[in-house]
Amino acid sequence: MALHVLVGKGPVGATTAAELVARGHEVRVLSRSGGTSTDTIEHRQVDAADADAVTAAARGAAALYNAVNPAYHRWPTDWPPVAAALLTAAERTGAVLVTMSNLYGYGRPTGPMTPDSPLAATDTKGRVRTRMWLDALAAHEAGRARVTEARAADFVGPQVPAEGSHLNRQLPALRKGRRAWVIGDPDVLRSWAHLPDVAATLATLGTDERALGRAWHVPVNPPRSQRQALGDLASAMGLPAVPVSGVPWPAVRAIGLAVPMMREIAAMRHQFDQEFVTDSSGTTAIFGLAATPWGEVMAAAAGAVPVTG
Repeated sequence: MALHVLVGKGPVGATTAAELVARGHEVRVLSRSGGTSTDTIEHRQVDAADADAVTAAARGAAALYNAVNPAYHRWPTDWPPVAAALLTAAERTGAVLVTMSNLYGYGRPTGPMTPDSPLAATDTKGRVRTRMWLDALAAHEAGRARVTEARAADFVGPQVPAEGSHLNRQLPALRKGRRAWVIGDPDVLRSWAHLPDVAATLATLGTDERALGRAWHVPVNPPRSQRQALGDLASAMGLPAVPVSGVPWPAVRAIGLAVPMMREIAAMRHQFDQEFVTDSSGTTAIFGLAATPWGEVMAAAAGAVPVTG
């Protein structure tokens, strides 16, 4: 049993903490607000941007997990100091730095994204995530730190709040039989990452030396469009499918004048108007991790199957 320290107690941090506990590890969770410790998980109030405080809390840890989730519109200001602090803490303590990341660094894809796809983002948020990884990788290659990164597609699962899931936010429409309004083209294919699969990937990367020095994709099922996924979700709820339409982009931009989240989504239009699909075969081949079957994912998202762990 080893100590694993997670920074961030949102859906990713909480689910990964539970996964690590299930694997028999000692778990410590750091967050700005702290929390109530239990017999299995210790909570500490720590500012993720304070390198000294994170270092002190990570002493003796086998791995340090970046599961921080800054406000979407504050990435350019909030991410750099947090990323720098966690990398510094990893360098000082020797803990493996496992970063939870996404697909933004790839920019506009020209096909299925692999961990070896060019980090070609030109938008602000994509460049932020690219710089985080390149800084960590440089430290790894210089022998100052041991790092790895998990990249995930859109989250799905009952652990994800409605505002963080393109599917979960449609549950009220499905229950009422009303039209679902989605971002982008409802019929382009997308990959979806089940949150327990995200947690299993992070826990594996933090405990397997083969993960070091590169990024890995969280295992996913074959891609489904938003229309298909919402139909699957309705079926799992025992309900008929509802009409699905894309919110016109002029409307998204207009809403963005008052709602920062929508303004940032409008800037990422390329993620919604063309296929946004990941190839996670490398993760499966090396670590034996596979995506939870899609039917089980939909049943859990619909609340038909209790989610444990």
